[in-house]
Amino acid sequence: MIGFRFEKYIIPEDTRSPFEKLLEIFLEIMVHTSGDVEETFRWMELVDQEHNITTPEYTLEDFRNDLEKNGYLSSSTNGRGSRLTGKAEQLIRKRSLDQIFGKLKKDSGGNHRSSKIGKGDDFTTDQRPYQFGDSLQQIDFQNSIKNAQIRGGIDNFSLKNEDLVVYENEHKSSMSTVLMIDISHSMILYGEDRITPAKKVAMALSELLKIKYPKDNLDVIVFGNDAWQIQIKDLPYLQVGPYHTNTVAGLELAMDLLRKRKAGNKQIFMITDGKPTCLKNPDGTYYKNSMGQDPKVLRKTINLAAQCRKIKIPITTFMIARDPYLQDFVEQFTETNKGKAFFAGLEGLGNFIFADYERNKKRRK
Repeated sequence: MIGFRFEKYIIPEDTRSPFEKLLEIFLEIMVHTSGDVEETFRWMELVDQEHNITTPEYTLEDFRNDLEKNGYLSSSTNGRGSRLTGKAEQLIRKRSLDQIFGKLKKDSGGNHRSSKIGKGDDFTTDQRPYQFGDSLQQIDFQNSIKNAQIRGGIDNFSLKNEDLVVYENEHKSSMSTVLMIDISHSMILYGEDRITPAKKVAMALSELLKIKYPKDNLDVIVFGNDAWQIQIKDLPYLQVGPYHTNTVAGLELAMDLLRKRKAGNKQIFMITDGKPTCLKNPDGTYYKNSMGQDPKVLRKTINLAAQCRKIKIPITTFMIARDPYLQDFVEQFTETNKGKAFFAGLEGLGNFIFADYERNKKRRK
């Protein structure tokens, strides 16, 4: 009889060292505190009081000393407290990658499949005669030997260049991506932290490209009242501000960055939780309106979506809010650009972005 057998679940023994256990907690809190080491340790003290994460044999002070010994912390330039090192920043990015995309092995050739024939690592079923420069892995030995037998017979068998046939390669296209992150004040309003998942996704995507798509380019920009580019290493320190949402400034900067890239495929990913509410006037002042959908702001935003479409830059919007009037704007924006939109929850944001990045790797005709 087929059935189920239930056994008592035995919790696996945690073989990590005290340092490794605390490091996991430290890295997670660091993302939430935007890289503030001192604030992170204050939170760890509160966690320790509640959950006893340290022991008399290994205290938070011991952990802090080990962070410095292992090259994760260094003294701040102003002499007050500590700051993260480049080694720690990279570890935070790798941890975000593991959390969101899972562990990936390096693929030096990249994996951007397309419907075109060209240079790549994956073979199609199409074949052609061998040409100088083709790799041994491309040769179809079964059909090549068959050709030699037909030409010379069994008694006079010899394999020549003219007998060889090879499989075609799938073309692997390059991609330039600009990731736009909304840092307006609404990203932390209403008791919901939306900026931390956005930061994690950006860090994970940057590590993903290093490991799996090393020939691709990723630029990250943030937008509030204005828009500016940030370095990958600065992502853990990203904070929201008392800003409105100037989507126009973000799109203009993204387009400028992509014009300088030579990749065949270009795209914009935009993570936001609200509608555009701000424009910068020619005199440097700001036009702001958070009430409803302002026609002036929306018109300029939609016009930029159309411009991106003309120069073949699709925009994928990841809306992490579900208000009906926000969805109306995103649907109009997406229809104009002929891009895509995902109304993603915070938990599924990374999966949506990864899946869409893979799909967009195909070369557009």
